[in-house]
This record gives sequence, structure tokens and C-alpha cells, in this order.
Amino acid sequence: MTSRTERRDAMWIVIGAAVLISMAMRLRQSLGLFMQPLTQELNLPVAQFTLAIAIQNLAWGVFQPVAGALVPRIGFRAIMLLGAVMYLIGLIGLSVTTTGLGVLIFAGFCIGPAMGCAGTAITMSVASRAVSAARRSLILGIISAAGSAGTLYSAPLGQWLSTSIDWRAGITAFAILACLMIPAAWIAGRIDRRPIPAPPQGVTEALSARLAAIQALSNPSFVVMALAYFVCGMQLIFLTTHLPAYIEICGLDPMLSATALALIGGFNILGSLFFGWAGGRWNKQALLGMIYISRSLVLAWYFITPPTPGSTMLFASIMGFLWLGVGPLVAGSVAEMFGLRWQAMIQGIAFMSHQFGSFTGAFGGGYLFDLLGNYTLAWQLGVGLGLIAGAMQLTFALTRPPAPRPA
Repeated sequence: MTSRTERRDAMWIVIGAAVLISMAMRLRQSLGLFMQPLTQELNLPVAQFTLAIAIQNLAWGVFQPVAGALVPRIGFRAIMLLGAVMYLIGLIGLSVTTTGLGVLIFAGFCIGPAMGCAGTAITMSVASRAVSAARRSLILGIISAAGSAGTLYSAPLGQWLSTSIDWRAGITAFAILACLMIPAAWIAGRIDRRPIPAPPQGVTEALSARLAAIQALSNPSFVVMALAYFVCGMQLIFLTTHLPAYIEICGLDPMLSATALALIGGFNILGSLFFGWAGGRWNKQALLGMIYISRSLVLAWYFITPPTPGSTMLFASIMGFLWLGVGPLVAGSVAEMFGLRWQAMIQGIAFMSHQFGSFTGAFGGGYLFDLLGNYTLAWQLGVGLGLIAGAMQLTFALTRPPAPRPA
């Protein structure tokens, strides 16, 4: 294969991965827009909808390392196609369900495992293998940015259809968009034809999934990163699930929720590109700590002050910039510490911690709201734990020897 052909093939692989993650991440992240009309029509408590989102995130976290461990056996393409089909089934089922059990099954037990097969760990591992080590961090930033791009159209579209027709129309539109995931998974699956690049100098890749997991869990830098990732997941899913309801409770225009989610997606493109670029130049784990601390301070500012349309849009813009920049930093750190052979599985192990945090943020936020009638304690816990996690990550990163840099 010529060098030019290889570059063209790599470009298509990265595009396929970008489209797949764009659909997968942003359609599910906009589901919070439908919480109020769905629970009212089906006569469900808010906690039952948030339980479905919590199950979705927990299943995503549990299935992602399993999917990563299966990649060396059956390939990326089979895993990603399975995820795309399950995702589509989940959205179609959710659009026609009439019961709380249906919401749990389709939003939780279908979309959750689908994300494990088509989410961040898998798509970033695909992109990592397609490009050179020197370009990897920036390309991972581009993949993370693609995960945000979907919000620019999915959130306004979903809100407009939900307001103009009903919430079922909005989810049906999401299902139509999700059809793009199948060809995207097929194209990204071309990576299976490529050899696995050599690991960084000084890194020894494990010979089996079990040994790779042991290697990761015995590495202090990885363990600290995974624990801090728990709080990251808790903060983000709390916002995507509960921010629309909070805005409506405060008496603001419900369309502001879609605007806020779209701004998060738009500014996340800039943030992901920036942190992908920055991760190729500075300590990735120190950058993670700074993101967690900054997010927590912005969260505290927004919820302490009475929200207005202006403050909400400013908050969404800043949070968007700090949103998925963690993705390329975590993925790049895993590749530097352990190589690429088991990257999807090891990154999936870290992401499992993230998703346990997501479970806590989605269900815990709904539970505390039902219990207290407001979100005060929920956001206070999110801010406090975020500051602790950020300080822990930053301190540990600055006191450990740096990871080897790509050539």
C-alpha cells in the first residue's frame, strides 16, 4: 500500500470514527430535553427517568472494557456495528413506549451497552491506531470535538419538535439521525486491516486482557486518573440530565435549555481541539486536574447566583470549553502508559469509573430533587467533590515523573 493510499485510508477511518462518536454522544446527551414532557405524559416520577439515564451510563461503563477486550478477537468493525444497531433499537423503542419499564429498557439497557460498543474508548482507540504518535493527541482532540458537534443540531431539533409536536417526534428524529451510525461504523472498521503500531519506548504491552488489566490497576498514575474520572462523570451527566429541568423551574424559557446544550456542544469543539493540542505539549494529567477545578468553580458560580438567559449562555459556553477536553487527555495518557494493543479495554476500565460517577449524578440528582424539592444539595456535592478530585489529580501529576513523549 502506498503512503498516499495509507493517508487517504487513515482519513476515512478518522472520519468514520468522528461521525460515529458525534451521533452516539450527542443524541443521548440531549435526552434530558424530553424528561419533563415524557414523565408528565407517562405519569412517572422524575427519579424513574433519571434512573433510566443512570442505568444507561452504568451499562455503558460496564460494557466498554468488555467491548475493548473483545476487539483483538473479533475486530473493531463488529463491535461498532453491534453498538450502532443497539443504539437505533433503543431510540425507536423509546419513541413508542408507553410505560416506565419501556423507558428503563430502551433508554437504559439498550442505549447503555450500545455506547459501550460505539462510545469514546472504542472510537478513540480506532483513531489512535490510524495516525502517528506525533499527531495522536491532536487527532484525539478532533474525535472528541466531533462528539460535541451533534449537539449543535440535535438539541435545537429535539426541543423544537418536542415543543411543536411532542417528545415522541423529537426522539423519532433522533432515531433517523442515528441511522448514520451504521455506515460510519463500517467505514471506521477499516482499521482492522492495519497492523497495531509499536508501543512507546520503555512500554511493555501485556500479552492478555487479564495481564493488561492487572498492569493498569497496579499503576498509581492510572488509578488516580480513574478515581478523578468518577467526579467528571458525575458533574457532566448531572448537567445534561437536570439543567433543562432547573432552567424550567427557575421560570426561564424552555428553549433556553436547547440553546445551552447547543452552546456546550459548540464550545466543546473548541475546548476539545485546544486540549488535544495542549496534551501533545504539556503534562496530560496536570491538564486534567486544572479542568476539574475550573469546572467546579464555574458550577458554583452559576448555581449560587439567580440564573438569567445571559448567565446561562455564559455558563454553557465556559462549561462547553471544559467539557470533553478530558477525552483526548485520558486516551492519550493510556496510550503513553500502556501502548495501543489494549487501549480500548484499559481506557474502558477508567471510563467505568466515570460512568459510576454518571450513575450517581443522574440518579442522585433526581433522588435529591424528589426528596428536597430543589437541586441545592446536589450541586453543592458536585462542586465539593470536583474540587477535591481536581486537586488530587493535579498534585499527583506534578509529583510523578512525566510520561514518555511521542517521537
